[in-house]
Amino acid sequence: MRELVRPSRLAAGARVAVVAPSGPVPEERLQAGLDVLRGWDLDPVVAPHVLDRHGEFTYLAGTDADRAADLQAAWCDPAVDAVLCARGGYGVQRMIDLLDWDAMRAAGPKVFVGFSDITVLHEAFAARLGLATLYGPMAAGIDFIKNTRAQDHLKATLFAPETVRTIASGGTPLVSGRARGVTLGGCLCLLAADLGTPHARPSARGGLLCLEDVGEETYRLDRYLTQLLRAGWLDGVRGVLLGSWQDCDPYARVRAVLVDRLGGLGVPVVEEFGFGHGDGALTIPFGVAAELDADSATLTLREPALR
Repeated sequence: MRELVRPSRLAAGARVAVVAPSGPVPEERLQAGLDVLRGWDLDPVVAPHVLDRHGEFTYLAGTDADRAADLQAAWCDPAVDAVLCARGGYGVQRMIDLLDWDAMRAAGPKVFVGFSDITVLHEAFAARLGLATLYGPMAAGIDFIKNTRAQDHLKATLFAPETVRTIASGGTPLVSGRARGVTLGGCLCLLAADLGTPHARPSARGGLLCLEDVGEETYRLDRYLTQLLRAGWLDGVRGVLLGSWQDCDPYARVRAVLVDRLGGLGVPVVEEFGFGHGDGALTIPFGVAAELDADSATLTLREPALR
């Protein structure tokens, strides 16, 4: 798996666009997130349809066309240095085919941040734009607004990425060892759902795969992992980092299925790495060459996440 193009880091005064590609956004949380961004000396601009709600499907932040138009306009605006997602939920898969990928490629690289449902966009940005992205807290998320660790790690990644070349999680090895590869991954259920689509990479071969999820029963996690295994998507993966499993079954049950499905890959696996839906989530760059040390629960990037 090849390394991807790293966007430029942010500086004071940078303009960041906030978009809502997925679920509806609570206005009070959006305003609180904008205050955080202004406190970082950034210039946030809100896309026109961020506070919309779909008239029929209330789990969507406006129509598919409007959500796609907001993302594309923000990405193609030369005055915008970064695009931050407001929240996840569900909806990216409905709007992603409406994006003009040629226009977005022509606009050049910039910083992109989000997680959860945004996994689908991380995969597309890698496959269609060849661009490294950040799997991290979103602008209207509770973690982004209230959690100091999550705020500090994202801010350091955006402004001083050389200071977070080594990401130390405090996790533990599920399978010991070291491995080198290019980071990728996201929310497990979305990676499984993305199989066979035109925006997904063919496999995780050569990668350090990051997996997490939220609100899933253990048999569903088993099903997603089994689907990835049966599809050959995990063939050749170099190592696995496991993040949070918030609001899933008790962790002992989740852990048992993770051991059962991933332990036979013959690669290092580290658990409780501290990214995803849990409190104080770390920001993980995707598309960057790195070394995983499962025994010390560290991920060391060969180069900073941003230039």
